[in-house]
Amino acid sequence: MPVITNIADLKRLHERRTPRMFYDYCESGSWTEQTFRENTTDFEKIRLRQKVAVDMTGRTTESTMIGQPVTMPVALAPVGLTGMQCADGEIKAARAAEAFGVPFTLSTMSINSIEDVAEATSKPFWFQLYTMKDTDFTSRLIERAKAAKCSALVITLDLQILGQRHKDLKNGLSAPPKMTPKTLANLATKWRWGIEMLSAKRRHFGNIVGHVQGVSDMSQLGAWTAEQFDPQLDWGKIEKLMEQWGGKVILKGILDPEDARLAAKMGADAITVSNHGGRQLDGALSSIRMLPSILDAVGSDVEVHLDSGIRSGQDVLKALAMGAHGTMIGRAFVHGLGAMGQQGVESALQIIQKELDITMALCGETDVKKLGRHNLLIPEDFEGRWQA
Repeated sequence: MPVITNIADLKRLHERRTPRMFYDYCESGSWTEQTFRENTTDFEKIRLRQKVAVDMTGRTTESTMIGQPVTMPVALAPVGLTGMQCADGEIKAARAAEAFGVPFTLSTMSINSIEDVAEATSKPFWFQLYTMKDTDFTSRLIERAKAAKCSALVITLDLQILGQRHKDLKNGLSAPPKMTPKTLANLATKWRWGIEMLSAKRRHFGNIVGHVQGVSDMSQLGAWTAEQFDPQLDWGKIEKLMEQWGGKVILKGILDPEDARLAAKMGADAITVSNHGGRQLDGALSSIRMLPSILDAVGSDVEVHLDSGIRSGQDVLKALAMGAHGTMIGRAFVHGLGAMGQQGVESALQIIQKELDITMALCGETDVKKLGRHNLLIPEDFEGRWQA
């Protein structure tokens, strides 16, 4: 086992141990992948302000997200097909998050179901909802999340239609994978993954198969999901979903100040600045670049989280110092999961917390809640106005 010191180490192990189609599902974007790349490279443009001769003892990364105490202001983002990165992936990631003290968000498109994760954990998790044309199915999903005592509903707004993801199309992405000659050749090199998957609780979309009339197996699932994302989703429908849920709501996929104002007006507990990890609208600006204008638009009316592009504790610090109240990580924890299962997710969280803690100290801060723009050196053109 190599020495693991950063997320990039976990990423390399993930690529070696996981079938190509599932690794590519994690590590890719839509179209030319411009937005996918800039989500990370734009973080590199923000520099840190070093401070010396300050007392660095007694540091804390503890905070809150939507009123819930967290070991650090980082939640595990909803990621579809997590149970294909390793056997029972959602359960392992949820257990790692619970042990570490940060929120886990289960995707609608998970392999392990809401009930599977609830049975395997002892603390409430968040549930992410994709709105479907089948309104009865959507309503039943919400009721199932309530029954599982999920502590927040994360409504994703930026997937009314599916962005064109070239790698997924070329790989013939499916769960479980279709046994084509190309897939079989790749799986032959991932024998450890295959052996573990044989013992998995589920190998299909647990929230859907068996819960939708006419969808009882994988042969029927593909056609159903291809037609189900709701292109007519609007603010009126979002309001109704929030009313049905009746609890804490996070609106995820906000990348425009006007949309942010509307989301705040809806009474959301938080909004998540996100471009779906660069997997939807290629050519959109990075989340970290859009964060300042969204914060200007909503002020203190709603808690603002940032998602897309975070690969280190320094990225977390930059987002918080720019004004975000919390962050979400997707690929960073999936690399850990694909590399070493639950232990890998715990390792990813430990890496990010250590990087956040050390960087905070070297910036002269001891409390993560006191980070601010005074800790950053931001290029003059970083927040430049773009012609609309």
